[in-house]
Amino acid sequence: MTSDITMPFYQAITEDVNALSAQVSPAQDELQCIRREALDRFSALGLPTLKTEAWRYTNIQRFLKEYPYELLTAAATVPASVTEKAAIPQLDCYRIVLVNGHLQADISELPAGKGITIGALSAHTQAPGFVNWFNKQPHLSGESLAALNTALFADGLYIELAANAVIDKPVHIVNVYTSGTHAFIQPRHLWVLNRNAAATVIESTIHPDTNTVAFANSVLETVIEENAELWHYNIQQGNENFREVHTTAAQQHANSRYHHFNFTLPGTPFTRNNLSVALNGSYTETNLNGLYIADKSQHVDNHTYMDHIMPNCNSNELYKGVLLDSANGVFTGRILVHQEAQKTNAFQQNNNLLLGNKADINSQPQLEIYADDVKCSHGFTAGQFSEESMFYLRSRGIGEDAAKALMVNAFSHDITNEVKIPALQHYLQEQIAAIMNN
Repeated sequence: MTSDITMPFYQAITEDVNALSAQVSPAQDELQCIRREALDRFSALGLPTLKTEAWRYTNIQRFLKEYPYELLTAAATVPASVTEKAAIPQLDCYRIVLVNGHLQADISELPAGKGITIGALSAHTQAPGFVNWFNKQPHLSGESLAALNTALFADGLYIELAANAVIDKPVHIVNVYTSGTHAFIQPRHLWVLNRNAAATVIESTIHPDTNTVAFANSVLETVIEENAELWHYNIQQGNENFREVHTTAAQQHANSRYHHFNFTLPGTPFTRNNLSVALNGSYTETNLNGLYIADKSQHVDNHTYMDHIMPNCNSNELYKGVLLDSANGVFTGRILVHQEAQKTNAFQQNNNLLLGNKADINSQPQLEIYADDVKCSHGFTAGQFSEESMFYLRSRGIGEDAAKALMVNAFSHDITNEVKIPALQHYLQEQIAAIMNN
């Protein structure tokens, strides 16, 4: 154990796992074995500290010590009006409401059709996708908080698309976190797209409480089988009473396509995103796009890992940050190209605008190559507005704040322009403009 918070924290969650075990039927004994193994792994790893290489710029224990968090496992419900804040104007979509990770079916509209299975994870532990893929992502094994989630999760969203199944319009998942006490919440999700399947998923987050704080430690496992395609947009826009560690582990198979967008906007004091992709088949395409805008003393940490295992795969990663006031950003992007992964094309870039006098960015692009026939590059930039561009705009009668808003919009264009849903693209551009105008 590596810090004063770890031992009491470990003791508390051990009790929580025991309590969860008492509620489980004999048919789920295998799941309980998984929970126990995860608890042992978490015990061995401990909570991350500043001495943990992947967390050297992020002190998560400072945020865990803020409040006396209680593990929240029971289901809750909210009125439909609570989810209105997450509505995206003019978006034609299915809507799924998750309250602390639990599906609230009465205010959800789930897609239906041949080969489409969507529901509570707890109700699908015998489904083929769960049996074959749950807790099978290798990149999760070294993540102590992912192990903690595996030990403690109560529920989440299960999506499985059979071969050739296609969801005809976007699925908008509204994640609501709410509790009468300061809560530590562990949602767990599994999405499996079988051969030739396709889906577009948008996620939003709401924390309506003003007197209690929610800390979400969520894990999503995604499997994209041969020739399947997934578009995944994650919009993170909480408030001062919300903290989040969001872990996504994706696995791609031959000829599959995965497009991931992460938009982190002002409001939440602490956000950590862990995103890993294992390219387990040839001729895959992977696109990772991220935009983070942080203000006040907000801390945003994006940690990505692109694992090129097989030959003839392409990956593109572009993350951009706008840091205002005394906000702090962290970007760690690792690309690993195995010896077998010949003819890999891998691109990674992290660009940042530092617009606050005390704003700060720590960026660590990492490239590790064991193959000799590859095209790979990575880079990092950090700076302020071009004085020449500012002068040009000001000389044409545009005020300083409006000029900054225009330049941030232009800076963000490379990310927002890749959003393929017009209503969502417009919504994000409006959000960015509102942030800068305020």
